[in-house]
Amino acid sequence: MYERELEVAIEASRLAGAEIKASWRKSTSVEYKGAVDLVTATDKKCEDLVMESLKRAFPTDDIVGEETHAASGEEVLRRTENDRCWYVDPLDGTTNFVHGYPFSCVSVGMCEKGEPVVGVVYNPITEEMFTATRGGGAYLNDERISCSQVEEMGRALIGTEIGVHRDAATVDAIMGRVRALVENSRSVRCSGSCAMNMCGVAMGRLDGFFEIGFGGPWDCVAGAVIVREAGGVVLDPSGDKFDIYGRRVLCANGNIGSAFVDVLSKIPDGPGEPQRPN
Repeated sequence: MYERELEVAIEASRLAGAEIKASWRKSTSVEYKGAVDLVTATDKKCEDLVMESLKRAFPTDDIVGEETHAASGEEVLRRTENDRCWYVDPLDGTTNFVHGYPFSCVSVGMCEKGEPVVGVVYNPITEEMFTATRGGGAYLNDERISCSQVEEMGRALIGTEIGVHRDAATVDAIMGRVRALVENSRSVRCSGSCAMNMCGVAMGRLDGFFEIGFGGPWDCVAGAVIVREAGGVVLDPSGDKFDIYGRRVLCANGNIGSAFVDVLSKIPDGPGEPQRPN
């Protein structure tokens, strides 16, 4: 099921990946979406390549791209009324791309009736292609992958991100969660890409990952399919149901999810962050 959708998503990701690789470590035009949030000409060109491929193959599907949404000026992304919608992040890890840090990717995910069902995440610098379809398993470069079997939070390697808000109260909340993780896990990593971190959980590179305040569903839909098909769990960091529009995600192997939520639940959200569900 979803074979054609997966095929098109892979082809589109390779097109965008080739553009990223061609522009790697070269001078590029950089704009600021916020104080520290960047966008480049490569982001925009890659989004055009992916969206054109999807539109040709699936003309009746909705498609939401990060840069297209940003250019619209709308602060809140409307929820699609179409049964099928694609979510495209043409270059997740733009700051990494600008600095030559090799942790950038194309993320292409599809939801059907609001549920993530197809996911492709491609890092053209490391040549890692993560793919999954609902019920079809998760793969890295055509080899089946699965989450780690770590059973104790104290032995877990956890990923997170610092985000883009710099007001003192929000930074205090972010650092409070980092401190709680340092005290309750083996160690913590921040590598600059929500989608790649989720794939890290799917392949056992990380035992868990969470982020509060990323850009939107284009960052997490593909990763959600890949993690679930690798045997992991995807939740809101509060422990509630994951909402692709919530800009909040926690994923982990099947053993430590509850303990992970317990560690984070003691720290209130910062005022600059999307709040936990009521």
